[in-house]
Amino acid sequence: MQQGKIGFDRRQFLKHTALTTAGACTSLQKVNGIEYGNSPSIKNCIFLFLTGGPSQIDTFDPKPDAPAEIRGPFKAMSSKVPGTFFAETLPLLAARADKFTLLRSLFHEEAPIHETGMQLMQTGRISTDLNCFPNYGSVCSALSFSSFSGTPKFAVLPSKIGSTGVNMYQGQGAGFLGDEFQPVNIKSYPNDLRNICEITHTKCDLNLAKIRSTIANLSFDSRYGNTRFGQSCQTAISLVESGVKFVTVNMFETVFNEVTWDCHADGGALASNLNDYRNKICPMFDAAYSALLDDLSAKGLLDSTLLVAVGEFGRSPYLNKRGGRDHHSGVWSGLLAGAGLPGGAVVGSSDSIGGAPQDMPVNPAMFAATVYKAMGIDPSQKITLDNGVSVPLADSEPIPSLV
Repeated sequence: MQQGKIGFDRRQFLKHTALTTAGACTSLQKVNGIEYGNSPSIKNCIFLFLTGGPSQIDTFDPKPDAPAEIRGPFKAMSSKVPGTFFAETLPLLAARADKFTLLRSLFHEEAPIHETGMQLMQTGRISTDLNCFPNYGSVCSALSFSSFSGTPKFAVLPSKIGSTGVNMYQGQGAGFLGDEFQPVNIKSYPNDLRNICEITHTKCDLNLAKIRSTIANLSFDSRYGNTRFGQSCQTAISLVESGVKFVTVNMFETVFNEVTWDCHADGGALASNLNDYRNKICPMFDAAYSALLDDLSAKGLLDSTLLVAVGEFGRSPYLNKRGGRDHHSGVWSGLLAGAGLPGGAVVGSSDSIGGAPQDMPVNPAMFAATVYKAMGIDPSQKITLDNGVSVPLADSEPIPSLV
């Protein structure tokens, strides 16, 4: 599928070295061609990263007419958008399908491992050892910067993702933009997000006390679900209201030793399977995303806030011999809402077995360009690397039907 090939030449960057960040934070005027604070009207973003990779067939793209070994155990249910069906695992979102855009044709052609997918879906590109591309939140932080003594612009909760199997960059940080634009990492104890064990940033005198106070004074709403993920989603709105521009919520911090979207069904009490989708994972996500949509709308924040939900890849269309699904980067689904994007839109489609895009393939570069554009950031804006090579923020045009 040549039209979807991610187009940047890695050889251009082999001589690039990391940006030196020594000295006072306010002494720099630009970072690799991005001028500080030149986009004060940037919209907010709450980015839900669905760690482990949800199965497209068992969530947003059911295949009820496919053989049993493909369609899996869940029935399809109608949604608020006529002719658009969801798996029965997501009834709350099916009832709100007119409030968000559904992407059904995401794909990438790199190795189907967690780390490459995480890089691609959080930066738009594959990084090299010498060139770690920045997370969308770090770019937003640089462009909306006004004073490092104020509220931080990029935060992650309930913690950054840890090990996912391969020791490589996961696209969570500032990369070559430098430590000033790393996210504030908010770590909490598992039983109550308000019980913060650590809140850190690598550089500068940010107002971390304001973040701590905002979280400590929250009263959690049961509509989000009595889970750490649900609490984190509700907290994300409060952080946006306090001045944080970009909040990443990681649904899980690893794919090991806990039930996640990574449903290989490979045995053991903590190995995820499709029963876990039915009983835990899908209800957790269904409640939290639905409550986010409702509250952002009720607070008048939806037009000024992009709400994203996406994983690093999808799952294999054929059930494996254990009844689970394995890694599959050939096609998967994601959600975009708010920031002026149309509600009820469906972008692209997958083939009859949910294995590859059938219509309007969306690669990570196109996804990145759409995220930037929806936030009010020009995706063609150049970043000039240390060796003089300039690249755009996103190596594609946005999805044309959306922005």
